[in-house]
Amino acid sequence: MYLQVLHFREFLNFFHIQLYLRENGYAVIENFLTESQINDLKLAGKGFIDEAVESCQRSIFSSGHSQNSPQASDRYFLDSCDKISFFYETNAFNDNGDFQVDPEISLNKVGHALHRLNPVFTEITNHQKVKDVCRQLNLKKPSIIQSMYIYKNPKTGGEVKPHQDASYLHTEPPSLYGFWIALDDATEENGCLWFIPGSHKEEEVLYRFVRNSDKTSENLCVYRGLNPLYEETDFVITPAKSGTCIIIHGNVVHRSFHNHSNKPRHAYTFHVYDSAISKYSEENWLQTNFISLY
Repeated sequence: MYLQVLHFREFLNFFHIQLYLRENGYAVIENFLTESQINDLKLAGKGFIDEAVESCQRSIFSSGHSQNSPQASDRYFLDSCDKISFFYETNAFNDNGDFQVDPEISLNKVGHALHRLNPVFTEITNHQKVKDVCRQLNLKKPSIIQSMYIYKNPKTGGEVKPHQDASYLHTEPPSLYGFWIALDDATEENGCLWFIPGSHKEEEVLYRFVRNSDKTSENLCVYRGLNPLYEETDFVITPAKSGTCIIIHGNVVHRSFHNHSNKPRHAYTFHVYDSAISKYSEENWLQTNFISLY
């Protein structure tokens, strides 16, 4: 579905941004980061690639949102809540565990505590602009749950199936928001985001990724509930220029396609929730102490 998505330039009339977010479940704010800030983040992302190769860790991350996802039984993934950990694309290695793609384009993401442990990401996550957005969203005590550097590398960057972020980071009542910051121009060709506008208005989250209560199972986490099917024609393409921040309501349905282009689509993303009014589910896969923005 090709509709014109309204883009806002920085914080001119945030009231209109609030209205758009309330109606659609996401809002696009251009010029959120400066070119210098973008370069700092991308340089840090490049450094992670070198660290990952040296670490010899071979954890795969799949965004298929199914019971056989490799992270469901991966202790390294579960223990990454308070660390900087490395996760590769599903096609990164052959059956012998050797690289079958260039290591430079093999990573899927790095997470999930960049905001705690890397000063470049700490500074961006705690930037005054981020705090201003949270205040405009009326978040009384925004607490940072996780942070990730997403690579979406040329040719290798995998598809992210339709999902709600609240399926993974559930709060009651709903107060989860994602900050998705483009570090490259995100286009249809290299795998930009697509949204179903207004889908956040359905407050019940029917599909959850939770810690497995069966401690005898090899699956540390399981999907619970029915994975909904969505009409392809309901999705709206949402390209974003480098430096743009997309604010994402935790319940809005979104996706991205495989990057078949020769261009990267790096992004920095993190999630916050209002710990003053909401309870963070003890069933969520990610469990750690959270840092508040203010």
